[in-house]
Amino acid sequence: MLYVDSHGVPGSAAALEELSRLGFQLVFATNNSTKTPESVVAHLMERIGFAADPEAIVTSGMATARFLAADLPRVLLLGPPALGATLRDEGIELTSDWRQADAIVSGLDLDLSYRRLADAVLAVGRGARFIATNVDNTYPTPEGLYPGGGAIAAAVTVATGVEPEVCGKPHEPMRSLVRAMIGDGPVWVVGDRPETDLEMGAAEGWTRVLVLTGVTSGRDVRDGVADVVLDTIANLPEFLAEGLSNR
Repeated sequence: MLYVDSHGVPGSAAALEELSRLGFQLVFATNNSTKTPESVVAHLMERIGFAADPEAIVTSGMATARFLAADLPRVLLLGPPALGATLRDEGIELTSDWRQADAIVSGLDLDLSYRRLADAVLAVGRGARFIATNVDNTYPTPEGLYPGGGAIAAAVTVATGVEPEVCGKPHEPMRSLVRAMIGDGPVWVVGDRPETDLEMGAAEGWTRVLVLTGVTSGRDVRDGVADVVLDTIANLPEFLAEGLSNR
């Protein structure tokens, strides 16, 4: 929505600055579990030149850690180091021994190996809970769509027959974190994925804005999937400003 891999969406930083000037609170909710809030902030600055507040960042890793914090299971991680750090920050112990795991947590694992996938399958097979940070099957790059965290979770499901408990958008653990961050008033959910971003908005009764700069193109838009469809987030401030002026 704001950038594709290392390429920023033209006009996105100016749009965010204008939205702030218009009085809108900005919350950045991402299903990317490879990032901490600080690294999300760094990515936004590097790719589009916008200085986001780390306190305005919500990741699927954060939602997963909060979801598990009450039980503090011993976790076998099938995901990136940043996700492990996020889990440990909530007091969750990690283990590399599938026999000792109370739960496995899957995310976008860029260092995925057959051995680690097999360990996760063995852990779930002996009764460990199966938690997925997200089930986004792909993510966009300049070359095309790469397999996402959902593709890795799907491998575990195919091997075990067990569906994961999902924490990222559009599921309740992520929604609860977002709800805790926003104030009163109308909420606009802007994203490029109908099945995650817009479904989160639908579940909460928030206005859904689909932008066509990510995984969804104009030819893929179905009737009723969004309340508003824009080519890019760069068009959003003008759209909202017109709405405010017509009140």
